[in-house]
Amino acid sequence: MHVLTRPRYRRDHWPTREFPSTQGRDSANRRASAFDLLRLEGTDTTRWTYRQRREALAALFAEHQLTAPWALCPSTTDPDTVHEWLTHFPVAGLEGVVFKRLDSRYEPVRGWLKYKIRETEEAVVGAVTGSRAMPRTLLLGRYDVAGHLHYTGRSTTLPQAAGRSLGELLTPADPGHPWTGWTFSAVWGSHETLHVTLVQPELVVEVGVDVTRDSAGRWRHPARWHRPRLDLAPADTPRWTGTTG
Repeated sequence: MHVLTRPRYRRDHWPTREFPSTQGRDSANRRASAFDLLRLEGTDTTRWTYRQRREALAALFAEHQLTAPWALCPSTTDPDTVHEWLTHFPVAGLEGVVFKRLDSRYEPVRGWLKYKIRETEEAVVGAVTGSRAMPRTLLLGRYDVAGHLHYTGRSTTLPQAAGRSLGELLTPADPGHPWTGWTFSAVWGSHETLHVTLVQPELVVEVGVDVTRDSAGRWRHPARWHRPRLDLAPADTPRWTGTTG
């Protein structure tokens, strides 16, 4: 098994399908984690076992003395080591771990298992997709110390029962809503925008999120709905600690 980590980017350089260049004035802010080897000096290695591919990848790093921005993704077969990683490393950006059989060949369709670290968080509902009476997803935010509401992420599609019950708790947005005129991406990294309905940012909800953040500090993946927190006010939620914009 090995650690699943993510490349790190400057805020003004978003990931694309192309491998990030290490050239240019911002190269010191980019990182690339290597965790598998599919081709080596013209040889197709996809029929090698993962053990063979991993050994060849480690040898490649050693031979060329690769250093930052290149990083060899950590790997282990020791369950205690995995437990330590999952316990202590999320604050450093660890998303979770990937499990691969040592004797497995490479499979284009996922031939491995992923365990992602998830946390329970509270946030304020600032807008919804669908109607206010029957929301489909929630657009969530948190206030900074100056009282500005920042967008922190969107929920997964709500179960119908949850949507109906939430519709009774949401109220129309007052004039001057802090997100008036904003646009929101349909998915992370997409230029497609959502059609949203603003609501009064007063309802606090509890959601499950993984630890992955984008360069602004927002949740990169949709949050999973848990429950409304009628016992909490927006001022009771954690303060926004990401960047502005």
